[in-house]
Amino acid sequence: MYHHRDLLDDLNKPLSLKDKMVSAHRSVQSKFPFVSRIAIALYDSGTNILKTYMDSSGGDKPLAHYQASLDNAPSLKEILAKGLPRVVNNLVTFEHGTHEHTQRIGRSGYAASYTMPIFHSGEFVGFLFFNSHQADVFTENVLSVLDVYGHLIALMIVNELASLKVMNAALKTTSGITHFRDPETGSHLDRMSRYSRIIAEALAGRYDLDDAYIEHVFMFSPLHDIGKIAIPDSILLKPGPLNEEERSVMNTHARKSREMIDDIVMNFGFNSINHIDVLRNIAEFHHEAVNGSGYPAGKQHDEIPLEARIVAVADVFDALTSHRPYKEAWSNEKAFALLKQLAGEKLDADCVNALIENRSKVEAIQKQFKENIYG
Repeated sequence: MYHHRDLLDDLNKPLSLKDKMVSAHRSVQSKFPFVSRIAIALYDSGTNILKTYMDSSGGDKPLAHYQASLDNAPSLKEILAKGLPRVVNNLVTFEHGTHEHTQRIGRSGYAASYTMPIFHSGEFVGFLFFNSHQADVFTENVLSVLDVYGHLIALMIVNELASLKVMNAALKTTSGITHFRDPETGSHLDRMSRYSRIIAEALAGRYDLDDAYIEHVFMFSPLHDIGKIAIPDSILLKPGPLNEEERSVMNTHARKSREMIDDIVMNFGFNSINHIDVLRNIAEFHHEAVNGSGYPAGKQHDEIPLEARIVAVADVFDALTSHRPYKEAWSNEKAFALLKQLAGEKLDADCVNALIENRSKVEAIQKQFKENIYG
């Protein structure tokens, strides 16, 4: 009576999204062993950028830490324009392609692909890819089954992103109240979150970071200072320097940020969200210093979570290069010079170097997300 084994039983378990995707891939391979890779790329509508997010292919990662403008991927843009999936049963069709993503896939020996656009409530979310090292395998019979798996995997992705969206909305509503009082602007958050992503991408090889981690650093970094809502106006909006007692009160915002996030995560049941501890660590520890002089815990060097070290550099750099009522914007040269001075003392040297070595990307972000005095 109980002889049948549910091949997708893992999807009922409290596993991470990555583990569920790997399990779904194993189920696909039990039917079609030639499907060697399933991957997700997410779309950032703010920048028209397509970014690798997650895959189930083990050590075979031809597009790890890759992003490109959708305008520079005409074959994918055509899929989106048609709103229909695409089958390529022999990738020799693209062997002379000039785009980096096409070349990387070709170099990895993939011979066929099936690409599905992902939509949620009519909004484009990204692409789902099935790849095979064998050509001519995606027949109509195979595709009829992969469609079911594809929509199942897409629903898992959309559900995770929807949970993130709800959580971010709850936190941003709270932090939005803060930013009505705080002189920092929405443009600051747009820039510093993307600086954080630049740093995380540059450190991916050194620290073995996957694309999902990088994406969550990007998504969670704007929420770093939500605890400021608990700081009195007399301190938060003080035009001059804070005295010792006021500084002590201001510094409590890091702990309060963590407490607020813990409350929202518990009340809304968000504990299962992938990399939720990345958010907690960013909020609580982004004011720690590598020499132990920071707050709230006086952590040093590697005791400080990497995501907090990343956000600290991104936040300081944008604060330096942004206009504030009490200061003029610094030039990038002057800001980079100070970051170098602080590297190894207050700020993580790897993170500082990662930002400075990607100056062209920094300048592109500054150009796109100019200062907005209205937030």
